[in-house]
Amino acid sequence: MTITYEWRGDIDNSALNELHAEGFGYPVGQTDWLSRLHRHSLGWVCAREGDRLVGFVNVAWDGGVHAFVLDTVVAQRDRSHGVGAALVKAAAEGSRAAGCEWLHVDFEEHLRSFYFEACGFKETAAGLIAL
Repeated sequence: MTITYEWRGDIDNSALNELHAEGFGYPVGQTDWLSRLHRHSLGWVCAREGDRLVGFVNVAWDGGVHAFVLDTVVAQRDRSHGVGAALVKAAAEGSRAAGCEWLHVDFEEHLRSFYFEACGFKETAAGLIAL
């Protein structure tokens, strides 16, 4: 079956909580994603195979020209098939269409080749404070 990608796609809180739990290795939560995304995000991309949510990425922003990739997640059985890179590409396209000039991401070291090679991000100097 074909996987489709939708900018600001319909969100089902249960499906997204289950996908996050699977993708990030923690128990299924009760996050109200719909409210959170509408309150804080420029947009998001949903990847679906039929009715099944197989991937998701959130795009936060500063209200201006900077957008930020968060929570990129792909279902285990759909990994290594280009779904994650397609999610990020759709996120970049949606951000560009919204007038953003920069798309930022931070990530753990094991995701370096995914973001730099598969998605086309360039390395920059950045800072972080753990709170």
